[in-house]
Amino acid sequence: MEREKADDVIVAAIWKVPPLTHETSLLEAALSEDGYYRLLVDTIDEYAIYLIDREGRVSSWNAGAKRFKGYDAAEVLGQNFSRFYTEEDRAAGLPQRALETAAREGRFESEGWRVRKDGTHFWAHAIIDPIIKDGELVGYAKITRDLTERRETRLALEAAREQLVQAQKMEAVGQLTGGVAHDFNNLLTAVLSSLELLRKAVPDDPKVLKLIDSAVQGARRGATLTQRMLAFARRQPLKSEAVDVDKLVHGLVDLLVPSLGPGAKIKVDIPKDLPRVITDASQLETAIINLCVNAHDAMPHGGVIGITAQREELGTDNALKLAAGSYIKLSVADEGVGMDAETLARATEPFFTTKGVGKGTGLGLSMVHGLAAQSNGRLMLKSNFGRGTTAELWLPAGAADFLTPEPVQQPERTLDRPLSILTVDDDALVLMNTTMMLEDLGHQVHEALSGKEALEILHSGAHFDLVVSDHAMPGMTGSQLARAIGAEWPALPVILATGYAELPPGSADDLPRLSKPFSQKDLARAVAQAVLH
Repeated sequence: MEREKADDVIVAAIWKVPPLTHETSLLEAALSEDGYYRLLVDTIDEYAIYLIDREGRVSSWNAGAKRFKGYDAAEVLGQNFSRFYTEEDRAAGLPQRALETAAREGRFESEGWRVRKDGTHFWAHAIIDPIIKDGELVGYAKITRDLTERRETRLALEAAREQLVQAQKMEAVGQLTGGVAHDFNNLLTAVLSSLELLRKAVPDDPKVLKLIDSAVQGARRGATLTQRMLAFARRQPLKSEAVDVDKLVHGLVDLLVPSLGPGAKIKVDIPKDLPRVITDASQLETAIINLCVNAHDAMPHGGVIGITAQREELGTDNALKLAAGSYIKLSVADEGVGMDAETLARATEPFFTTKGVGKGTGLGLSMVHGLAAQSNGRLMLKSNFGRGTTAELWLPAGAADFLTPEPVQQPERTLDRPLSILTVDDDALVLMNTTMMLEDLGHQVHEALSGKEALEILHSGAHFDLVVSDHAMPGMTGSQLARAIGAEWPALPVILATGYAELPPGSADDLPRLSKPFSQKDLARAVAQAVLH
């Protein structure tokens, strides 16, 4: 309101200003009342203030107009004010409509791009008021403010808010996805362990065994789906190492070309001396395969899939919001149908897919997004509808000469006696199947449905060689149970069974962990390592 009042005052002032002619000196004009108004308007440089005659020709020009638009008065006096508009606005007839609106409605007000003398653009807020004398329209008063900086600040603020909303949205979706994956892992643990025990118990009937094997295969596909969900939620364990991108990609090409089918061409352009990236090699392979499959599907009539990589240095305030340092930008580009803005915005959401029913889970890009985030990198998608898509996977670069030592193969250790084991899980189905697998291995097992119940059993005086506990339990987590056990029975080993990679702060991260879903072989190996360490 205050700014509008200020505009009105200025308009009222310039209405009294007669057009400046070559015959009127500044000193002579200053000797009259109108001359004082002339001096006032001329000294204002925060506003471009000028008069326009009925035909749209400029008849006065102040210091602010010169500062904003770059023209001296002699260059614009008598010229049509439409020269300050963009070509598009002139072609659309905006300048003339502005005058007609001001004459008809008493004022015209708008914001838009205007053009300076040097051709650069600025964002202007303009007001045009008609000047009426003796009931007749004699011209117009025009005030323009340069709001470019304010507009850029507002847009930056809106972009920051949008990024915050998107980050909060992705975090919420990640939490939901992680929770669903955790519960699904529990179900798969029960399914796979039951099928494994069933296969050992049924007679050697090929038809029955084929059905069991099909069920196992389906459950394992479900486990793979869960791993992708956990990768998106950043709860999938990573085995970070220094990975040679050039070697890894070229090793995949021979696998990818026949898998993608006819019409698929892959062109690789990766420098041999590229530093290694710090990430999980197997998950990076899966990510590249997912990106290449997406690229292939986007080109139904064939085309070239380009895989490139290059080193990039990022400063502290980079657009990717990554920590400053050296990164490898691994790009997979296609010449396909591309994505519109709405699809691009949702591309990394879990289960979102544009493929037909049964042709995609919608978790490929989600998994790549999760891998990048867990590796302290970023997935960037660039696409235009009809012009193809480029997926950029930014990963931290490691030392060029860093070599990951080959893991020392330890001989498999086996137990020579049965154990007394306490199993703890709030999911009765998982608890039952874990118990059955342990009993099938020859151990004696006691069950507890909560951490509190497990402590009550231990306080009863019963002897145990090992505790196998779920982590995510209400009331008392597996980590909290492990700390309580360590305080009273420090020699009693504890195994945490969990589908999560990242345990909350304060958790017993040094405890052996058993990733869900696990097989009987995985369980036997974990038991032996915990007891014989």
